[in-house]
Amino acid sequence: MRSTQLSKAAEYACAATAPAEARLIFLAGSCPLDVDGSTAAIGDHAGQAAVCVRNLRTALEAAGATLDDVISTRVLVASTRQADLVSAWKVVRDAFGEHDVPSTLVGVTVLGYDHQLVEVEAVAAVID
Repeated sequence: MRSTQLSKAAEYACAATAPAEARLIFLAGSCPLDVDGSTAAIGDHAGQAAVCVRNLRTALEAAGATLDDVISTRVLVASTRQADLVSAWKVVRDAFGEHDVPSTLVGVTVLGYDHQLVEVEAVAAVID
């Protein structure tokens, strides 16, 4: 949900709730790794964000959920340039379409895999 009491500059939801009967799914950071374990889209923040979203969808499916069940994300981008953060953010935001998910965008110095520039964490809530 969006708040009318916060800055109109914020282009994202600031909060979400999960129904009391929901099963929560806490996903580890989705990384830009191909099936063979290699880092995809080396040097490309947007390309890596797209692979992270693809892998996030796969992890959600394995847990019985979809992107529509996500109630929170955190997007980590290895860069000190705001443009790089925004590039990755746009890919993630666009993947959710009309599903307005609260998210935090963070610039970090380094991520865990060689050549990794982006990682996407998520929490989902599913009513079985």
